Amino acid sequence: MERTASCSCGRLRIRTVGEPAKVSACHCLACRLRTGSAFGVAVFYNSDATEPSGASTIYRRQGESGHSLDFHFCPTCGSTVFWYPAFRPGLVAVAHGGFGADAPAGPSQAAYDEHRHDWVTIGLAPG
Repeated sequence: MERTASCSCGRLRIRTVGEPAKVSACHCLACRLRTGSAFGVAVFYNSDATEPSGASTIYRRQGESGHSLDFHFCPTCGSTVFWYPAFRPGLVAVAHGGFGADAPAGPSQAAYDEHRHDWVTIGLAPG
């Protein structure tokens, strides 16, 4: 299976090959701020199964894990498309929404669920 995720304007893309290693919903405050939503959804692939293209700007921040994350976002439209979490070496996380209609299955796990808004309910996929 081959999929491509992109930013809103289509200038920053990442091609993925194969099925994801995992899909995770994150309820931490940083993911909510990054997405402008109640949570973020990351699709994790082995780095060697991905091919980014287009210009990106990188924003590095410390995660709640204490490790850094390097977010790649489009300098034109500002959409975050993918990021490299230091706490998961060898993996790249891709924004689930960037896949559009070709998105893989939903999350099979939730991170920082203790920060989840009371009104948010997510049906986790088996896995």
